[in-house]
Amino acid sequence: MSGYLGTYKGERYHIPDFYRDRQPTGPREVFNQAHSSLRNVIERTFGVWKKKWKILETMPNFSFNKQVKIIIATMALQNYITRYAQCHCHFDESKNHQDEETHKEMDANEESHETNGPGAQEIELLRNQITTGLMGD
Repeated sequence: MSGYLGTYKGERYHIPDFYRDRQPTGPREVFNQAHSSLRNVIERTFGVWKKKWKILETMPNFSFNKQVKIIIATMALQNYITRYAQCHCHFDESKNHQDEETHKEMDANEESHETNGPGAQEIELLRNQITTGLMGD
């Protein structure tokens, strides 16, 4: 499927908005809260991965094929460590040190991802199905 599974516009989105105020009201805010929560986990995971594997910082110096191999190798090693380590210290440390700067940066870089091209109806249908599933209907 081609497209971007974006949030519902005009509804609260960022996790701190839900902590400061009330819980989500309505299906669209429930979806946006779940989307934001998942995005935070993904951002944190990539941050931990890049922090742990310093070679990822110098990737532009390598050919594309070598970059692909490095990414696959570090992902495989990271997955192995995550699966078999007693403690995933880097991830736990990252989780404990989340700060407002992350949210400010995300706000500053937030782009509008309108889906108007091919697949737009399918994306909208998928988002609505996910929303319905989150509501427990």
